[in-house]
Amino acid sequence: MKHRLQTSWLVPTLLGSAAALGASALYAVYNAREAERRTPPAGEFITVNGVRLHYVERGRGEALVLIHGNGTMIQDFLSSGIVDALAKRFRVIIFDRPGYGYSDRPRGVWTPRAHATLYQKALQQLGVTQAVVLGHSWGALVAVALALQAPQLVRSLVLASGYYYPTLRADVVLASPAAIPIIGDVLRYSVSPLVGRALLPAMIKGMFAPADIPERFDREFPTDMMLRPLQLRASAEDAAMMTPVTVELQQHYHDLDLPVIIIAGGADQIADVGRQSQRLHAELPNSTLIVVPGMGHMIHHLAPEKVVEAVELASKQSQATAA
Repeated sequence: MKHRLQTSWLVPTLLGSAAALGASALYAVYNAREAERRTPPAGEFITVNGVRLHYVERGRGEALVLIHGNGTMIQDFLSSGIVDALAKRFRVIIFDRPGYGYSDRPRGVWTPRAHATLYQKALQQLGVTQAVVLGHSWGALVAVALALQAPQLVRSLVLASGYYYPTLRADVVLASPAAIPIIGDVLRYSVSPLVGRALLPAMIKGMFAPADIPERFDREFPTDMMLRPLQLRASAEDAAMMTPVTVELQQHYHDLDLPVIIIAGGADQIADVGRQSQRLHAELPNSTLIVVPGMGHMIHHLAPEKVVEAVELASKQSQATAA
């Protein structure tokens, strides 16, 4: 009798927990649909190796591919103003990386090289044979991988606020549980959206610090899209991958035989300039380093004119090399 009394709470507790998880999942799905209703697709779709990719194309001229970082999407570049400026001279192509915005992300190991393979085939479908490639933050790793795997495609690189060498990072440790299948799925449909919503303002502030968040970003960037379960999975997986992929890629940086423009904010609090951008510049003899004093990680928002100039310089250097 005593044993039955001691365990009588178990079934109601389990049923209550299951009901709470079910309600959380429904709430997460509802919020995701509402976010997508408020921010419909901005561009077109292309299917590559069974993966549906969302992309935006602006302007005409020499092809320029923009690759966004972790947690963001196409609107990161659109709201910065650089697309408007660059589209006057370039054919600008921006993809939502797999799992972000409206691009699919099948289960698998999405390393920068896996991204690069997908991008190479997508650009081939779009008729792009040569391009300048700009990658921001995690996207810089994808840009490097693409240049290594398809040197005939990538004419020059612009690497903005990149992370290129392994260091101890708290975000990698914190992201790991959410990147684990099943455990991560439960988290993404229960506590992760709630925790993410509470932490997001401080996280975004840190991305721009020490500068203020630009009014245009605050007005145009759809932050609620970042809290959808699929995008939370993509962001967690990319964060967990950050150190391992740099261990592999750094062994091949010396193979980058093309013009490389490296640009970063001098006060970047996400990717240390000395340990990352300056070190890469020292390793690449054919590189140019641009450090913008007092600026943070989101350099394309904080110094858009400098990023536009970096792209134009990369284009000019690639033309000079070809001549």
